[in-house]
Amino acid sequence: MENLKTNCFEKEDLAALLNFKFNNDFPFVIAGPCVIEDIKTMDNIAGILKDYSEELEFNLIFKASYDKANRTSVNSFRGPGIDKGLEILGGIKAKYGIPILSDVHRACEIEKAKAVLDIIQIPAFLSRQTDILLESAKTGKVVNVKKGQFLAPWDAKFIVEKIKAAGNGKIILTERGVSFGYNNLVVDFRSLPVMKETGALVVFDATHSVQLPGGSGAVSSGNREYVMPLARAAAAVGTDGLFFEVHTDPGKALSDSANSVYLSSFKDNLKNIFEISKYSKK
Repeated sequence: MENLKTNCFEKEDLAALLNFKFNNDFPFVIAGPCVIEDIKTMDNIAGILKDYSEELEFNLIFKASYDKANRTSVNSFRGPGIDKGLEILGGIKAKYGIPILSDVHRACEIEKAKAVLDIIQIPAFLSRQTDILLESAKTGKVVNVKKGQFLAPWDAKFIVEKIKAAGNGKIILTERGVSFGYNNLVVDFRSLPVMKETGALVVFDATHSVQLPGGSGAVSSGNREYVMPLARAAAAVGTDGLFFEVHTDPGKALSDSANSVYLSSFKDNLKNIFEISKYSKK
């Protein structure tokens, strides 16, 4: 693949932008519930994650969607919408001092979203949509693009080229599995080093990679039991960051309940993953 490593975006650059302290070799962690449910639930999850990040000394980015515009069914819960959602996310950011990530589904949302978000996320289904990539890049914010389930890792270079064409080199690419027949995804871990050749930071989305899209008819299903084994594998390969959807009670989560992980066991699992990550850097 053509080498695009000019003007590489390094973890140190992310540290400067988000006030991170990279005093160890651990990956940064993007974590939070799939969708904003209510203020109390969001505050509880954010507070627990903040405590974990301080105890284990990892860099935390809090993630939650204000609108899930790509739900399987028209009857599925989508979230509070952009105005209320950004208000909730802004409150969490101010209270806990942690950077915030959420996804945008339309270019017209970006101007409003950039006032709160530290990282603008492009959903996998929109990863080839040039206009939304360019408008996100023009904000000067870090742009995290979920690699589409239909894309080969070497095709991610075209995503990077589009964002850089708008004058922004602050790019994260996130692997979330590739379609493997109907209602199933599979992870090819070669994709992580392949996408690193673009010069972008690379994140592994452990929870969406075990999703079964449309696997339960009107809703997606998933295999929660494989989240941590895949996360450990990504740490061994040497990913820059890890992405998890977490919840205090995943069975009651209003989106992605089947593949979200329990906050109660999240800290101990991260300890194990971070130990593996240390050795992958040697």
